Amino acid sequence: PPETRAAAPARPRRGPAPVTDVAKLCVCDLLVAQCDVNCCCDPDCSAADFSLFTTCSVPIVTGDSRLCSQKAATYSLDVKANPPKRISKLIDHVNPSVFCIHSTNYKQALSFSPPEMPTAQNFDRLLKQYGSATFSVAPDSWNVNTDAQNPSDANETYRYEYGVPIQTVDAFLRLPSPVVSSWCSDTNPAGFLVNQATKCTRSVSVEKCDNIQAVSMLFYINSSILAVPKSSQMVNITVQSIVVQSLNGTRTLLNDSEVLRLPMILDELCINIVLGVSYHITYTDGGEIIEAAASFVLGAINQAALSIEQSFEISFTQVNTKPVPLSGNPGYVVGLPIRAGFRPRGYPFPVECLLAALVLNTNKYNQLTILQSTSNQDCLAAQGARTPILFGYNMISGCKLRITAAMKCQPLAENLLDLLKGQSFPEYVASFGNSQAQDVLDWVPITHLHASEQKIYPAFQTPCQIPVSLEIEVKWTKYGSLVNPQARIVNVTATVTTTTWKQLPSGRERTIPVTSSVVFTDVSSPAEPGYKAWPTINVKLPFDFFFPFV
Repeated sequence: PPETRAAAPARPRRGPAPVTDVAKLCVCDLLVAQCDVNCCCDPDCSAADFSLFTTCSVPIVTGDSRLCSQKAATYSLDVKANPPKRISKLIDHVNPSVFCIHSTNYKQALSFSPPEMPTAQNFDRLLKQYGSATFSVAPDSWNVNTDAQNPSDANETYRYEYGVPIQTVDAFLRLPSPVVSSWCSDTNPAGFLVNQATKCTRSVSVEKCDNIQAVSMLFYINSSILAVPKSSQMVNITVQSIVVQSLNGTRTLLNDSEVLRLPMILDELCINIVLGVSYHITYTDGGEIIEAAASFVLGAINQAALSIEQSFEISFTQVNTKPVPLSGNPGYVVGLPIRAGFRPRGYPFPVECLLAALVLNTNKYNQLTILQSTSNQDCLAAQGARTPILFGYNMISGCKLRITAAMKCQPLAENLLDLLKGQSFPEYVASFGNSQAQDVLDWVPITHLHASEQKIYPAFQTPCQIPVSLEIEVKWTKYGSLVNPQARIVNVTATVTTTTWKQLPSGRERTIPVTSSVVFTDVSSPAEPGYKAWPTINVKLPFDFFFPFV
């Protein structure tokens, strides 16, 4: 009734608790654990990096633009300061639109839940719930009391993110490493998706070796890993392999890796002490750890040993994918292979089918390779011999082709093209050394060019062309911070040069050279810290501009 509504106290209207902390959002933060140029919200940037910025590429960061009222983070540069510094503020942003969302109280819409697949056990229940003409997916309660919402709970992410320490039942997964000196410190946590390899020194003695926890296998596998942070689901660390190293350095792989081998004193020796541990973590694309395995290297020490050197390593592999070695993180490292791949049929569906394979010594996995020179320099004998293209290394290789009068032009041209390019020449090259297959924008398409001799033939003649050289030019640039620039490939061009086929008279032969080459070109714009680079003017001067000087 109207009188009841009039008597009821008016409930104060407050803005909803923020679901997203805009101070932690950064849309221009593209490099992992690296500072992005002119990205003022990048948490990896230091004050020294901000002093080199010229502008803020993203001046304001907001959450959902459909909300009526929300917090917004603004970023700017104080150029009058010496050196220039970043200014960040958190302000209230009001949506001027009449149609806006006041409260995001439908919690199921804040995340995607995979649908439940019907099985023989749940089919009747699903049919009863969704089998009618209409059904409701509303939550049990539409809680509009915004005061009861806890912003800290709303910001909680129940998945592992890059760099987050891997949690265990008691603390976190330890990856011992040297801190100040070369001695091992067991307080170094293993970060999610952070591949690490460390070496450190640990003090030991034969008399006390069985009481030192850090030299026992049990110390590294006795604590289960949490599948996701702050969850009750645990993943046990299994022993994948055990290698025993003798006093003279000889290593032997044990067939039985299920037996736990603890340190023990035997004839003035301490055996089964841990010299190396290698963790391998398997995770899903949702940031959940599903498997954890450890490989051990066990050794022995005598009474003369006062310390040992231990090595630790951790690597990560996404489930249902093949591990691919990286050529840098993120930028390419000089001397490592260039990563290449192919676009699958039906692209962009599915994107994850993009093949990203490293260059090996053969072309088995469809990689970017060039012709490998052989001792006899015979092109027909060199077919199938490939060598990897290494970043930063200009290379040239070739062979000699003996042409006889019995050879036909078209089959010879096809064989020479296969000889220069290989059986499967890739379509894309990874721009970074750690580009993932699912990140399609991180892959640069290879541009194919054709060059031939400029000759004029009568209209009734159709001369045949045979390829004689393949020239690959890789253009790269320095990307990221000026303090630690990363090598990034921006363009790859493959140019095939052909020559005109001339049919030889019967009994005659001739030899032609066939070459392959790779050239790396640095196209970085010259810049100095604190100064803007001069613009480049693309003009062509007259041919006699410098006359009479050369």
